[in-house]
Amino acid sequence: MYLVQNERTKLTAAWFSTLATAIVTAGTLAPLVAAFYGLSTPSIGSVYLVVMAVACFIIGLTIHLCARMLLGRLQE
Repeated sequence: MYLVQNERTKLTAAWFSTLATAIVTAGTLAPLVAAFYGLSTPSIGSVYLVVMAVACFIIGLTIHLCARMLLGRLQE
């Protein structure tokens, strides 16, 4: 029975980690790279862009850390 629960826990943790990666990529890396290389002109101020990038990074990091905590529930 532990095997099924462990696999479900790992699947959920992987989903959370993937979500965290998507948030960091879409909210932090993509806008900053686009602004740096001049691929698009942001319609918002650069300070607001940096604040949103930092917020998305922190949210992604928090979700990833929750996924790591979830893996602590694995049973032997």
